[in-house]
Amino acid sequence: MRNIINLSLPEKMVKAVEENVKSGNFSSKSEFFRMLIRLWMEGKLAEELEESRKELRRGDGKLLKSLRNLR
Repeated sequence: MRNIINLSLPEKMVKAVEENVKSGNFSSKSEFFRMLIRLWMEGKLAEELEESRKELRRGDGKLLKSLRNLR
């Protein structure tokens, strides 16, 4: 199911979004924002992975050989 979110943006940002849609970089304003959220989510995942790597290097983490070890 889809939900609607309304955003309030400064005019400069609105123009940037509209220009990207008009130039064909995105099929719609919604697609522009979906792409931004996907990139943000990927960045958060990358941060979490890097933190896990740091924990392992410090010896604070646990290397799992199987998903069964999560229990």
